[in-house]
Amino acid sequence: MSGAVMCAEVQAFDQVQDYNALVIHHSPLVKRIAYHLMSRLPPSVQQDDLVQAGMIGLLEALRNYDATQGASFQTYARIRIRGAMLDEIRKNDWAPRSVHRKARMVAEVVRKIENDTGRDARDQEIAKGLEVSLQDYHRLLQEASGHRVFSYDELDVESHGGAEAFTPRVQGPLEGLQSEDFKQSLADAIAGLPERERLVMTLYYDEELNLREIGSILGVSESRVCQIHSQAAIRLQSRMTQWIDAD
Repeated sequence: MSGAVMCAEVQAFDQVQDYNALVIHHSPLVKRIAYHLMSRLPPSVQQDDLVQAGMIGLLEALRNYDATQGASFQTYARIRIRGAMLDEIRKNDWAPRSVHRKARMVAEVVRKIENDTGRDARDQEIAKGLEVSLQDYHRLLQEASGHRVFSYDELDVESHGGAEAFTPRVQGPLEGLQSEDFKQSLADAIAGLPERERLVMTLYYDEELNLREIGSILGVSESRVCQIHSQAAIRLQSRMTQWIDAD
C-alpha cells in the first residue's frame, strides 16, 4: 500500500472518529429537547421515538452545517433536531379531528371578540362566545394544549422564524420580503400577548422551563400553566390569520 493511500485512509478514519465524537457530545441536547416537548404531549407519544427522530436531525445538522451562514452550530442543530421531532409527531398525528376543529373554533371566537372590542379577549367572553361554561372552556384548552404540538414549537425562537402552519407559500422575488413581513407580524403578535401569557411563552421557549417549573414561578398548577400556554397559542393563531389563510 502506498504512503499516499495509507495517509488518506488514516485521515478518513480520523474524520469518522471526530464525527462520532460530535454526535456523542451533542446527544444530551437531543434528550433535553425531547423532554421539553414531552411535557405537553399525551402518553401515547414515546420519548424514545422523539429521541430517535432527534438523533436523525442531529446527523443532518452535522452533515449540512455551514459556519459561513452566521448561526452557531448549537442554534442550527437545535432547529434541525426540534424540526425532526415535530415531523415525527405530525407523521403520527394523534390528535382527533374534533380537537383540531375546537381549536379553530376558539381562534375564531377570540378573533371576533378582539376585532369588536379592540382589546384582549377574556376567558369569560370566550366561553360565552363558545356557549360553554368557563370550566368547560378551560377543559377545552387542556385538550387543545398539544394541537399539532402547536406550531409555535416550530418557530426559530431566537429570530422569530417561520412556523409551518403560518409560513406563507410565496414564490418569486417577493419571497424574502414576505418572510420579513411575517417575522415582524409574529414578533408584534407575541409582544401584544397579555402579560401572563407572554411570560409563560418566554419561560417555556426562551428559558426552556417545563410546565411544572413555570407553575412554581407563577404560583399556579401545572394544568393551569398548560391552559395559559394553550390560550396564548390560540390567541397567536387568531392574530396571524392572514398568514394561515396564505397557507
